[in-house]
Amino acid sequence: MTASMQPLSSVRYAVVFLLFFRIELIFGYDENTRTCPSPCTCFGDLLDCSRLKRRGIPESLPEWTVQLKLNNNELEAVPDFGPYAATITTLILTNNRIAKISLEQLRPLQGLDTLDLSNNNLVDIKADSFPALPLKNLIMNNNRISTLETNCFVNLSSTLQVLRLNRNRLSTLPVKIFQLPNLQHLELNRNRVRRVEGLTFHGLHALRSLKMQRNGISRLMDGAFWGLSNMEVLLTTNNLTEVSKGLALTAYAWEFCQKLSELDLSSNHLARLEESSFVGLSLLDELHIGNNRVSFIADGAFRGLSHLQMLDLQNNEISWTIEDMNGPFSALDKLRKLFLQGNQIRSVTKKSFSGLDTLEHLDLSNNAIMSVQGNAFIQMKKLEELHLNTTSLLCDCQLKWLPLWVAEQAFLPCVNASCAHPQMLKGKSVFTVSQEDFVCDDFPKPQITVQPETQSAIKGTNVTFVCSAASSSDSPMTFAWKKDNEVLNDAEIHNQAHVRAQGGAQGSETEVTEYTTTLRLRSVAFTSEGKYQCVISNHFGSSYSTKAKLIVNSK
Repeated sequence: MTASMQPLSSVRYAVVFLLFFRIELIFGYDENTRTCPSPCTCFGDLLDCSRLKRRGIPESLPEWTVQLKLNNNELEAVPDFGPYAATITTLILTNNRIAKISLEQLRPLQGLDTLDLSNNNLVDIKADSFPALPLKNLIMNNNRISTLETNCFVNLSSTLQVLRLNRNRLSTLPVKIFQLPNLQHLELNRNRVRRVEGLTFHGLHALRSLKMQRNGISRLMDGAFWGLSNMEVLLTTNNLTEVSKGLALTAYAWEFCQKLSELDLSSNHLARLEESSFVGLSLLDELHIGNNRVSFIADGAFRGLSHLQMLDLQNNEISWTIEDMNGPFSALDKLRKLFLQGNQIRSVTKKSFSGLDTLEHLDLSNNAIMSVQGNAFIQMKKLEELHLNTTSLLCDCQLKWLPLWVAEQAFLPCVNASCAHPQMLKGKSVFTVSQEDFVCDDFPKPQITVQPETQSAIKGTNVTFVCSAASSSDSPMTFAWKKDNEVLNDAEIHNQAHVRAQGGAQGSETEVTEYTTTLRLRSVAFTSEGKYQCVISNHFGSSYSTKAKLIVNSK
């Protein structure tokens, strides 16, 4: 080596030495105090002895160990950690063969903050499973736990904040099993719970989040959420058909968890939303009811949700709610996002979205929409995004406003709409149809010509309601009658049709089919009183009559 090279070599040596010294300071591998037992790896105060196929732990556990990972080994019990067990705050024992935990095994871990026993062979949690520990996080996902003994968590009541029991075999939850006043997050997803009794969660005064998805729960009994006054998030994706009383959501079901900010009831079997179904949830921000079977929404179903900003109703059966109800969402005066895709909606009226002055995002995709009345969206001054895709539009004179409005509002990227009628425009995008081609030469969608009339009747007599509609289409017609907004499935109904000629454009004649449907009520009782309405539909949409009232008197 020449004299000129020596200074450069010294500099390189100094740089390497300083870098090595810095690594020691960062990772703590000082030979005197932080010797890492082979074949484990170390990082700061973490000792990682995972995936070693060992049946025990290192013979000498370093006294500096605070976090210990022993996952993916062949442990059949919680090991003995020796004289330094009390220094461990985090213990990861996932993916082993542990079938039982006991006081004796866990008592030396007096500083334990987090314990993860996921993916083991635990089958039950007994009353003597846990000693008094400062445990905050307990995770036991993916075991075979089918039984929770009374008082099994009592020794953790003063500290436990997070409890995860996902993907186990719990079929019942004993009443008052969770006496954990400091618990904030409880997860019971993917178990086998079918029914939640009243007072099940009594004692969880600090609970903020409860997740019970994919259990198959069909019933939430009265008082199921009693005591959960601080809960903010509730997720229950199940087979839910009953909340409190009836096959629906009923008033006061949530009276014990009024601080909820998010409620997820998606992917259940809910069929009805009754009046005041969500009363008391004035702080709710998000409500998810998608992927259910909701076909009935009562007037006032959303009353009380004064703070709601997002409502998800996708993939239900609420077409008539949008097509015929007067402002079904009018109580949601702070709503910003509304998801209605996949609801078999065929027409949008002027009153469908009345009251939604703050709405910013509306999704109507996957609905095969045929008609949109003029000014259907006019009141939504803050609308920033409209999703609409349909190939079923009736492109007549009543639709000529839509392409102009969509372009003016800059919604074109999210709207894909083409005509199904008349034949000359079939398959064309509404944005390529000239304004002169939006004409009303026929009326394929049924138009009500005779409305049912309000009646009074003596108890025990028969009553008949008559309703007629006309259409220029030969598309098959269907008829239905409703009482108080609910379809009468077993009613006595008689239908008939006849063809007549009607003058058309430029002196031509158009064949028009007139349809009449008759509802007969035999021997009416006081329970027959209500508002009756006919619905006449064909391929081009549905028409709803006015509601005729029936009043029943005694002799």
